[in-house]
Amino acid sequence: MLETPGPAPLPRLPSRAADPLRGPVMMHQHWDELAFLHWAVDPALVAPFVPPGAEPDVLDGVTYVGLIPFTLRGAGIGRLPAVPWLGTFLETNVRLYSRDAAGRRGVVFRSLDADRLAVVLGARAAFGLPYRFARMHRARRGDEVGWATTRPVRSRVVVRARPELVDDDGPDDVATFVTARYGLHTAHAGRTWWIANEHEEWPLRRADVLDLDDELLAAAGFPGLASRPPDHVAFSDRVTTRFALPRPLPRPLHAR
Repeated sequence: MLETPGPAPLPRLPSRAADPLRGPVMMHQHWDELAFLHWAVDPALVAPFVPPGAEPDVLDGVTYVGLIPFTLRGAGIGRLPAVPWLGTFLETNVRLYSRDAAGRRGVVFRSLDADRLAVVLGARAAFGLPYRFARMHRARRGDEVGWATTRPVRSRVVVRARPELVDDDGPDDVATFVTARYGLHTAHAGRTWWIANEHEEWPLRRADVLDLDDELLAAAGFPGLASRPPDHVAFSDRVTTRFALPRPLPRPLHAR
């Protein structure tokens, strides 16, 4: 009896280029002045936080937990102009890396702190994303950029972006693994959903952490992680992103 072949194994790294969006554009936005701080962890630590139908994505036996502060600027619905004031705000998220049975490689957000209450309430209601309203500040002087969250959970991150790109000395596999992500998995209304996005390839620069005093990682379920230096740091000035409408993952088959 012939056996049905299983799904082909995923490539070691995700593709740097996004697939074109299917269907209408749900929203568009710019992501400005992003710092990517990442820690390598055992995938078993991440697995309980990944929604049903997805699993931790792995690179060379580990996965990563990311702390990403940035400015979300000029968000708009569909292809309409940006929403004044509400469409621009500060955000810091804690995210994980996921894959599903269809081979889609995305992110899972453990927390998203933002300083626009209406955005927080809307994103929680519409998509089940773990947004939280926070008091936040950002400052930049040359290539030094700092972000601070003062409540409800404290975080302070200051980085200095270097002029060289992450690939100047050869391919940076970790940078590709954690940034070439064109969608997210999220649990909402009893289902797991995939929300695809597209943007140009990241213009990633190397960066150094000048200050890190963070409690967001611990609050997201990873105590002690911020007490050691991140394993990978990068910085990007901007990408322009478009999102597709959410699509549900197939419901898992129940054992009889």
